[in-house]
Amino acid sequence: MFKILAHLNRLLLPSFTKQGLDLAKAKKWQMAIIGYRYYITTRAID
Repeated sequence: MFKILAHLNRLLLPSFTKQGLDLAKAKKWQMAIIGYRYYITTRAID
């Protein structure tokens, strides 16, 4: 299930690393997306 969610994240959610976003200047909604993507990706790897 997490592998499917990780694939959907790659397709639907923006990649802030490609945009060069500085984490210190990220807004709360951007940090929420980063945290969600991190959680799903780490679960998909296990």
